[in-house]
Amino acid sequence: MSARAWQRMLSGRRLDLLDPSPLDIEIEDIAHGLARVARWNGQTQGDAAFSVAQHCLLVEAVFSHTSKSSTRQQRRAALLHDAAEYVIGDMISPFKAALGVDYKSFEHRLMAAIHLRFGLAPRNDEALEAEIKQADKVAAYLEATQLAGFSLVEAEKFFGRPKGLSGPGFQQFLALKPLGAVEAKQAYLERFEALA
Repeated sequence: MSARAWQRMLSGRRLDLLDPSPLDIEIEDIAHGLARVARWNGQTQGDAAFSVAQHCLLVEAVFSHTSKSSTRQQRRAALLHDAAEYVIGDMISPFKAALGVDYKSFEHRLMAAIHLRFGLAPRNDEALEAEIKQADKVAAYLEATQLAGFSLVEAEKFFGRPKGLSGPGFQQFLALKPLGAVEAKQAYLERFEALA
């Protein structure tokens, strides 16, 4: 008997993990899963874990703040940048590096299916990918210093000093607070719909 290579989602969809189809991907499954996956392997302050759903919301907010001329489609790509983690979880970067190319190949196939499901190109172009990556680093710095116990010097060493966070709206990035899974899921779904 061969091993099962699909996962049943709460929507009833069966996602083939080896050959994911855009037809088996639902935003509710993504939001549900991401709201229950902890960033920093759960090593954060607060009564609840800081979820990947919240991280994605933060990355999209930073991206929108620093890339004011971005389109809704580009902002949606930023919101979905870690969507594959609803299936594979949030592995810390050192562990991803240890797993190597096979892991990255799987992640890229799943992200391509997610992008296609929601009307995006299978892969972001290099410029957009770089902008989202920069917003991701800023978010990691903010999370590290506000929730994960990093000193400013330590966070700057690993993630760089954040740039572009000034002016109106800047204060929203200075008071990160973990939400419960139900709240995080709802916030993610609402933002996704706002970008539709």
